[in-house]
Amino acid sequence: MKINQKIHTQIRLQNLLFTALFLVMVGLAAWLSTRYSSQFDWTAGGRNTLSEASSKVLELFKEPVTVTSYTRENNRTLRDQISDLMGRYSRRNKNIALAFVNPDTEPDKTRDMGISMDGEMVIAYQGRSEKVQDFSESAITNALQRLAQAKEQHLLFLEGHGERSPLGQANFDLGQFGEALKRKGINIDLLNLAKTPEIPANTTALVIAGPRSNLLPGEVSLIQEFVKKGGNLLWLADPGDQHGLQALAQQLNLSFLPGTIVDASTQLLGISDPTFALVVEYSHHPITESFQEMTLFPATVAIQSGKDADFHATAVLHTLARSWTETGPLKGDIRFNADSGEKEGPLNIGYALVRENKPAADAPQEGDGKSAAEQRIFVLGDSDFLSNTYLGNGGNLNLGLNLVQWLSHNDQFINIPAKTAKDVSLNLSQAASGVIGVSFLLLIPGLLIGSGAFIWFRRRNR
Repeated sequence: MKINQKIHTQIRLQNLLFTALFLVMVGLAAWLSTRYSSQFDWTAGGRNTLSEASSKVLELFKEPVTVTSYTRENNRTLRDQISDLMGRYSRRNKNIALAFVNPDTEPDKTRDMGISMDGEMVIAYQGRSEKVQDFSESAITNALQRLAQAKEQHLLFLEGHGERSPLGQANFDLGQFGEALKRKGINIDLLNLAKTPEIPANTTALVIAGPRSNLLPGEVSLIQEFVKKGGNLLWLADPGDQHGLQALAQQLNLSFLPGTIVDASTQLLGISDPTFALVVEYSHHPITESFQEMTLFPATVAIQSGKDADFHATAVLHTLARSWTETGPLKGDIRFNADSGEKEGPLNIGYALVRENKPAADAPQEGDGKSAAEQRIFVLGDSDFLSNTYLGNGGNLNLGLNLVQWLSHNDQFINIPAKTAKDVSLNLSQAASGVIGVSFLLLIPGLLIGSGAFIWFRRRNR
């Protein structure tokens, strides 16, 4: 086709119009990028995305949260790391705001805040604040959860009778569980009724964790009076003697079946100890709402609840059908024997008891000065599952945290699991490492060179 002057002019106008439209589109895209942002996390396990636990915590904040990081201006690497980490929070909740303070230019403010390291963050919400020195999602989320609790939680653990201690580091103790509670902002203390013959009025919940010697009658009376006045209680029992707490069980209208639960299902998981019991299905209850983790209970006693108009009892935890209460020796060939009074599964091992709280004037008070509208008690037939030895099995830790949050009337914190580190390591055998090395250093380059030479020779001989 012959191009005349008219067609040439039209082509030039089309090119100019295309260029102008292209520049307009680029400008619009640049403008939109300043107003809207989008990110995609393609890393293994979503390492750069907030966990479900962190997202649930952020839903609790309806007012501004100020995060101040005391970082020097010349430490750009640390500032970028903190900005990237807190950006994940602010994108999920617009109430999260990050600000930097240079300790070199504002030394008085830094000193007044007690800052001891470069990059240390102070998170403030509703007049309360938390310091964070660990630049990780777990540390920040735990700090936010502590700030979200408007009232102080005081959890008292009974001691003096061989109970498991939340401060102890022995395999028998609950030290690791105690540390997890502290990270959630729950205050822990010990109570010896022989030294302090009263239960403080600000007690959020009393914990009885597997006593191994008898309580004095006066101590049992104090606990019964605490329950009568509307106090919340977590009782972790064990098979065998209840060490003077039979009166408390009668008050709660509960009874412990003779023997220790044996669960044949544990053999499928390679557990040779017959006294371990599995719980894989849970009743509908706030404690176990959306809880899907398996929990493991060593040396457990079955519990029965009578009909009581005072407390409403719900069996929350129960074993599988292939379990029973073994009353004979726990060694050798163990079989179910109905003639000896053994009960076949499923068996209830955890009861939640609630009733409308009508306390007296000196009843335990919540942090806001008002009595809880509902008294909550949980009785579980095993105290080993939260010990340092077994806490890491399945969902034991998260179940324990849910129990405490429910007893503390913090239902909004239930099912916010403890943050666990993702496995991002790759361990290869020496042979696998050698194969990968040879493949990338020799095999793949050889194939590329060979294919290139073949194509070159083929084209040359055409």
